[in-house]
Amino acid sequence: MDKSQILAKFSADPDRYYTVELFQNEGFERRACRICGRYYWSADPGMLECPDHDPNTYSFIGQPPTGMRLDYTEAWKRIEEFFVSQNHTSIPRYPVVCRWRDDLYYTIASIVDFQRVAGSQVTFQFPANPLVVPQTCLRFKDIENVGVTGRHFSSFCMVGQHSVPDTGGYWKDTCMELDHDLLTGPFGIPSEEITFVEDVWAGGGSFGPSLEYFVRGLELGNAVFTEFQGTIENHTTLKHRIIDMGAGLERFAWITMGTPTAYDCCFGPALDTILDIFGADPDHPALKPYYIGVARGLDSMPISALRERAREGAGISPDAFGRMILPLEKSYMVADHLRTLIFAIADGSLPSNVGGGYNLRMMVRRIADSGIPDIHDIIERQVNYLSATYPELDRRRDDIHTILDIETERYRSTRGRMAKVASRIKQKSDSITVGELITLYESDGITPEYLVECGAIPSVPDGFRAALASLHQSRRRAPPEPPESPLPATTPLYYMEDPHTFEARVLAIHGDAIILDKTSFYPRGGGQEPDRGTIAGCHIHDVEKAGEAILHHTADTPPEVGRTVQCAIDTERRRNITRHHTATHILNASSRRTLGSWVWQHSARKDADHARLDITHHSALTPGQIRAIQDMANDMVRQDLPVSIQYMDRGSAESEYGFSIYQGGVVPVDSVRIVSIGDVDVEACGGTHVPRTGMVEHITITRAKRIQDGVVRLEFTVMEREAPHMEGAHREGRPDHSGTISQLCGEIPAGSHQSPTISYNMGACVIHDDAYDQKFHTTLAKRLVKSGHTITYCGMFRSGPAVRVMVYCTEDSPHNAMEIAETISEMLGGRAAGNHTFAQGGGRHTGMMQEAAAWAREAIL
Repeated sequence: MDKSQILAKFSADPDRYYTVELFQNEGFERRACRICGRYYWSADPGMLECPDHDPNTYSFIGQPPTGMRLDYTEAWKRIEEFFVSQNHTSIPRYPVVCRWRDDLYYTIASIVDFQRVAGSQVTFQFPANPLVVPQTCLRFKDIENVGVTGRHFSSFCMVGQHSVPDTGGYWKDTCMELDHDLLTGPFGIPSEEITFVEDVWAGGGSFGPSLEYFVRGLELGNAVFTEFQGTIENHTTLKHRIIDMGAGLERFAWITMGTPTAYDCCFGPALDTILDIFGADPDHPALKPYYIGVARGLDSMPISALRERAREGAGISPDAFGRMILPLEKSYMVADHLRTLIFAIADGSLPSNVGGGYNLRMMVRRIADSGIPDIHDIIERQVNYLSATYPELDRRRDDIHTILDIETERYRSTRGRMAKVASRIKQKSDSITVGELITLYESDGITPEYLVECGAIPSVPDGFRAALASLHQSRRRAPPEPPESPLPATTPLYYMEDPHTFEARVLAIHGDAIILDKTSFYPRGGGQEPDRGTIAGCHIHDVEKAGEAILHHTADTPPEVGRTVQCAIDTERRRNITRHHTATHILNASSRRTLGSWVWQHSARKDADHARLDITHHSALTPGQIRAIQDMANDMVRQDLPVSIQYMDRGSAESEYGFSIYQGGVVPVDSVRIVSIGDVDVEACGGTHVPRTGMVEHITITRAKRIQDGVVRLEFTVMEREAPHMEGAHREGRPDHSGTISQLCGEIPAGSHQSPTISYNMGACVIHDDAYDQKFHTTLAKRLVKSGHTITYCGMFRSGPAVRVMVYCTEDSPHNAMEIAETISEMLGGRAAGNHTFAQGGGRHTGMMQEAAAWAREAIL
């Protein structure tokens, strides 16, 4: 929508959209700016221009309009006390990592806290009405101005004042009265110093009028009255109107302190330390005219030209500029970037070369390029200062140090290679472009600050950081494909009684897919592979969900529409997938507890014979870390913890458990399915799970590798653990093979035997017989491996519609378990996972079992 058209329409009818009782009660008059024509409201008869053109703009620097002096933390206390006294609920900030939205990496405004996206619809979930929140927000598009302009930040606190008038809150009159009283009461700003400017807001299909409020040209807040949906030509009133008032906490502190920049009153003792390190003087008398000059020209020229004009206007020589302004800019940049990194890392984000981590890495490298010798003391001072408002940061203090140490050291270790690139750039006759600088940063990690330091380029080009940040500001989410003609809905039985054999009626045939009125077939989703089985004798090879319909894909001739058919899912496959899914949650919890708070599930896949879990972690895992994760996971298995499932409305679930429930990604429904494993893991999850962790039996991490910057993949399997030998005691319904196992354990290490199903020769053994199950092969192989002999064991058996293979090798075996399992699995049409001493896999080409066994005998015996 064209905001100028909306503003023109709204300003043509001010009584409908902008006039509030406050203006009449306090003597505010509506005027049009004599320079730009914009409408504003003021109680000062001498104010003839809007704040953008008022000659008093930024005159509060050095001469604040109030007698009190409040820094960042003190300003929030005043604001909070005021709104609480006016019956608002004060709620803690939400994370800066926006895990409840799949289109944003970071929280960019306080209203984002309460927005939930389902399909194309945006709904709101407010935990209280009205409320106030000190929401830390991250924005990177103006990053090149951070530390330079005096008022741009990469992270800032947006004080959110939110009300829903139609469900117990208030609307325009009360909102503007409250905001006016906040300024004139707790902050002591005279009413005639306040200017309200008419504006509009539009986004996400909704729009409404807004009133921005300024004091001496500094915008302190903007009250948005979200009221309509549609377009200005064709719109309706929202069912629930919303007040979205956002105020800048840093600016509230600045207006009372009157310092040359907002940075001077927002970082506490940490900034004092940084200023001392760089030898910067924040109190020089020339700073007031300089920063006023910068502030007044920000919208009219590039920042480099603006700095030069402001320097000349303040009477600062070029040499003095280098001694006075540049150390200040460097100090403010370091303070700002460290604060942003503290919040982001504390909330689980990692610097990296992918996604939102790009901007964090850029800030780490800018800090390193500043020349600051050590940041540990500054981090401590920042956390101490911020913890007065955000106590949760104190719990993540060690993690912040750990991540920044690793990332800084990595950057420093690449400086030799970077020096060679800088040397080549120096020799080029052509000047380097912004695009080329971005390529150098993204492919080689070379910052423009480093190139300036080396003399390869004269300065950082205007627009570089904004262009880089814009590439990684938001997640790239593909728009949903338009739905085809509606498909009939299927009732899912897997969340109810979940029968593995059932009758259902065929509602439709869609391509190669059968649609039933009800089904126990679990469709692919959330990383869980689908069920397989039969419908009316048709083999089902894939299951997926399309809207409310569940599609059962088959290569066979489907039954007729309207017919009632017999259906059966592959129980063994479902059982194994279910165990792998619960094991995924267990491994995720053990990884987080073992490695650190920055560990989150990045993605996962759960299949019948193996699974993988991708976690966020800064480095490749060491063997010791892998063992620790596996040991802790199996300890949770041995504890036989209850796995409980409950449905909760999304707001209640977030309130009770926090946003860590979104390990598997955003859940676009109002009622979420919460899966809890004892008190060690709680996640929103739609998958199938065992009722107790003991049913997972045992988790084996078969492989761990770093698949991309900041992401480590754990490949693992679950298997039945070896039970203590008890004479005559076996699981109900399982054949007693203890005698066979004992006999083979005595014969295989030194004997030789050939038969169609069992072959062995001096410690090398191949067994493929449908009479033996996974328990048999696991028990026999482990006892052989522990015997002290050189052993190579290959066991093959049918499992549902597939053939499984398990390979064990002792360390001194001449064979590699992974290579054997991989070759056999390929012959069977599947895959394998493991290492040189244990691997397993399989496939669905059951007709190849004899040929695979023959190959194994030839290769092993």
